[in-house]
Amino acid sequence: MPAFSLDPSQNDWCTELRALAADRFRPLAEKGEPGRVNRPLVAALGETGLLGRLFSAPAEPLERDGTGTGGALGLCLMRESLAYACTEAETALALQGLGAHPVHAYGTAAQRERWLSEAAAGRAIAAFALSEPGAGSDAAALSLAADRDGPDGWRLSGEKCWISNAPEADFYTVFARTTRGAGSRGVTAFLVPADREGLTGTALDMLSPHPIGALAFDGVRVGPEDVIGEVDRGFRVAMTTLNRFRPSVGAFAVGMASAALDASIAHTARRDAFGGTLADLQSVAHRVAEMATRTEAARLMVYAAASAYDHEGPRAPGIARRAAMAKLLATETAQYVVDAAVQLHGARALQRGHLLEHLYREVRAPRVYEGASEVQRGIIAKELYA
Repeated sequence: MPAFSLDPSQNDWCTELRALAADRFRPLAEKGEPGRVNRPLVAALGETGLLGRLFSAPAEPLERDGTGTGGALGLCLMRESLAYACTEAETALALQGLGAHPVHAYGTAAQRERWLSEAAAGRAIAAFALSEPGAGSDAAALSLAADRDGPDGWRLSGEKCWISNAPEADFYTVFARTTRGAGSRGVTAFLVPADREGLTGTALDMLSPHPIGALAFDGVRVGPEDVIGEVDRGFRVAMTTLNRFRPSVGAFAVGMASAALDASIAHTARRDAFGGTLADLQSVAHRVAEMATRTEAARLMVYAAASAYDHEGPRAPGIARRAAMAKLLATETAQYVVDAAVQLHGARALQRGHLLEHLYREVRAPRVYEGASEVQRGIIAKELYA
C-alpha cells in the first residue's frame, strides 16, 4: 500500500477512534488527577480492545491485520486519532505499549503469560525504565549496576529517572549493566515487578500531565527468569522498542497539531476583526496555510516510516533513520503549529482549561522523550555518512 494513502477502512477506523476518545475516554480523563496513573482510563482502553492490539500481532516484524490497522502503522493511526480528541488516552495507551513491548517481543512464555494479558486488559500498569540521572540521551552510558549474586542471579543497585508511569506501575522493563566497560554490549533487560524487595520510587512534579517518577534500586534481586531476551543483549531490546515507537510519537504530535489546526480554522473563520473575520486577513490566512502544510508533511513522513517498519522489519536498512526523521519532523512541527494556534487565538488560549492551553503543555515533552530532537538528528546523520 502506498505510504501516502489510507484506504476507506483505515479512514473509517480513525473516525471511530476519534469519536470513542471524545465520548468515552475524555470524561474519564477529566476525572483523573494530573501526575497520577488514571487506572479507570487504562482499564477502558483495555475493555475496548485497543491495548490488546498492541500485543496481538507478531512482534518482529509487525504485520498488518485484515483491516489494515495492525502493526506500526496501526499504532500510529491509534495514537494520532486518540491524541486529536483525548491526549490522556493516547499517552496511557502509548506508555502501556512502550513498557510491555519488550516482554511481547523478547520475553519468555512465562513472562508473557503472567504480564501481557494483564497489561492488555488494563489491569497491570507497565513502564519502560531506561533513563538515569546521568544517562538520558546517551542510553549506552547507563550505570544501574547488575552485580552477580550467586551462580544464576543479580542484585540491581542504582537509580532510574524520568520514568513515565513511575512510581505507580505494576511492573518495569529495567535496563541494567551486567558487564562493566562494555558500553552498549553489556546491558541486560529485566522484568521487575513493582513489589520486588528493595525497589522504591518517588513522583516527580513535571510540566507533562502524565505521571513521571524516579526509581531507586537497593540490591533488588533478579534471576534468570527475569531476563528479557539475552544477557548483555538488552541494548538491542531497548533500541528496537524505541524504533518501533518513535514514528508513533510523531503520530501523537500530528494528532495534537491537527486539533490545534482545526481549532484555528474554526476560530479565525468566525472571529470578527477589522471589518471582517480574522481569516480575511492575508497574514492570518497564510499562517493557517503554513500550519496545514507542515502538519500534512509530518503526517506523511510518519505514515511512511511506519509502513516501512511493517513491510521491511525493524532491522532493515534505513528503518532507524526513517523513524528518527518522522519523530523529529512531527514533534518540531507540532510545537510550531500549537504555538501559532495560541497566537491566533490570543489571550483566551492561555486560560486554564482551554484546548490550546492544554496542548501547549502537552506538546513540549515529545521533543525530549524517546530521544531528543538533537539525538534524532544524530541518528539521521550517522546513517547518511555510514
